[in-house]
This record gives sequence, C-alpha cells and structure tokens, in this order.
Amino acid sequence: MQPVEPTRAAPATGGTGDTGSATPVVSFDGVLAAAEALAAHLVPTPTWRYAALSDAVGRDVVVKHENMNPTGSFKVRGGLTLAASLGADERRAGLVTCSTGNHAQSIAFAARLAGTRAVIVMPHCAPSVKVDAVRALGAQVVLEGERLPDASAHARALAAESGMRFVDPGNEPAMIHGHATVYLELLQAHPEVEEILVPIGSGSGAAGACLVRDAIAPNVRVVGVQAMGAPAAHDSWAGDAEVARPAETRVSGLATGCGFATPQSILRGARGSAGNAGLAAFELVTDDAIDNAAHLLGVHARTLAEGAGAASLAGLLTRAAGTNVAGTAGVVITGGNVSVDEWKRLANR
Repeated sequence: MQPVEPTRAAPATGGTGDTGSATPVVSFDGVLAAAEALAAHLVPTPTWRYAALSDAVGRDVVVKHENMNPTGSFKVRGGLTLAASLGADERRAGLVTCSTGNHAQSIAFAARLAGTRAVIVMPHCAPSVKVDAVRALGAQVVLEGERLPDASAHARALAAESGMRFVDPGNEPAMIHGHATVYLELLQAHPEVEEILVPIGSGSGAAGACLVRDAIAPNVRVVGVQAMGAPAAHDSWAGDAEVARPAETRVSGLATGCGFATPQSILRGARGSAGNAGLAAFELVTDDAIDNAAHLLGVHARTLAEGAGAASLAGLLTRAAGTNVAGTAGVVITGGNVSVDEWKRLANR
C-alpha cells in the first residue's frame, strides 16, 4: 500500500486544560513543522523486522526503536518541539510540569538545550531510575503525592505562584506535534504497514499517529493500547467526555488517571471535534501481558523495553488471539527506561 499525498485537514480542537476549549490547536502542518525543528537535534530512529518475533506473533511485524533516542523514549520529541516554540519571556520564566518519568526527562533535556530552568513534579510512585535521570539532566525534581493527579495539581499551583510556564503533559499542542513525528517517520519508511499499535497514557502519541495517518495513509488502522488497571483514556474514548479512573497498574508510563481533551478530540474520530478517522480499536491489556511482551522483545528482538514500551506488542498479541486481522503491523517501542522492578521480573522469567 502506497501512502497518498498529504492533505491539510482542519485542525483538531481542544484546550490546554482538562476540560478543553474550542480553540484550534493541532494539525498536520504542525507535525511537519515539528519534524523540521527536530532535524537539528535528532536522527530518525531505526525500524527493523525480526523474523522470530513475527513468527511468535503470527503476523509480519515492523518494530520502531524509540528507545534509542537520547532520553531513551519518544517523549524527547515533544520536549524539543516545545522548546523550539518558546518565546523570550517563557525562557526567562522557566518550565514546570508533572510526570512519572519519560515526559519529565523530555522537558528536562529540552530545557537544558534551550538554556532555561525546569521544575518537574513527580509522584512518589515514579521509578527511581527516572527520577535520577531527570536530576542528572539538571532539572529540579519535586516529589509530591502518591499518584500523577496529585503531582499535576501541585505543578499547576507552582506555575501559578512562580509565573513559570506550565507544560500540560497531554493537551500541549507542541508535544502532540512532536510525538506525531514518530509515525511520520514510520509510515514514510514503511508504506506497507496496515496497522499501528500505540501505547496510551495521556494519548498524545496516539493522537499524533492519527494526525499523520489521516494525512498520508488514510487506510492504516491505528489501535490504542492501555493497561487494564488504568483505563481513563479508554473509558474517555468510549464515551463522550473525559473521565477520571483509578490508576492501579505497575506500568508507570501508562498510569494516567484522567482523559485529556485534546488527544481525545482526535482519538474519538468522527465523534470528536476533529472529525477525523480516530482509533480503529482500543485494547486493554493486563500488566502480566505487558511483562510477557517485554520478555518476547528481549528474546526475539534483543531489545530492552520498559512496560509502556512493550505495551504495543502486548496489544498486538491480544488482537492476534482474538481477531482475524492480518497484514503488516507497526509496533513502536516507545521507551527503554527499565525500572529495577522491571529488571527483576524479566530476570525471573
């Protein structure tokens, strides 16, 4: 299947807060601008096939290695895109955000390159390896609350008190545009891909995948994958409004407790304000299924993936067991920042 020429669809709508707004914020033009900005800092990540992995799944699988980015995650694309858009006043004020890890490293990395200050509020459940990595990049880490919603509230309060620029981890247009470049690279390099599986925390990556798909490969199915123990994005997508849900998963990168308006406006497709194709399906997978997928990646692709990074393969395996979907599938290893607990579970398999 060959990609079609890009089209300029109307921008998706949604706000920078959890409730959204009617202001146009994301578009394929924004993705192309992000790709141009990122070219000065990043090279395209490799995409490979592994015969043993395809045999284990029962489908032709193309694996894109976002774990090979400087921060070990695709999230660095969003941070760098945001940094490129900062005005002089914002650089002087600095950035503040909340995260369990990879988004935190993205903002810390980008702030360092931009010469601005970054304060990252992280919940106490954040893996220590990610907390240490954020500090190593020069950002100030504030540990607050047991879960991400607690950290988010504190980060917003800090921004209001200090005048720093709050970076919303899910609704920020620049982040979505940057994350979308993963799928721009994938579909340009592999037009034979018929289905892409995308792990979902806030949904910024999946929203980016949908933006790119709609513009250059409209027949490709985009399938979301989320941990069963943290179904906020899934339940928001299935309904008509963003909802909050408990985040009871050991996969920190997917432990998001609420839906985000801007990604959801794209993921819902024709039901959302963007009016695009949206997700073709949304798989909920268990933590054990994600561990199994991480093990398969280690054995058959010689790749160390963190839980969120293995989730797309877990979703593919779930679909392979329950549907008759065939054709080439694209799987993105979104991160390789493995925690101590993940190391132990992989070692004991």
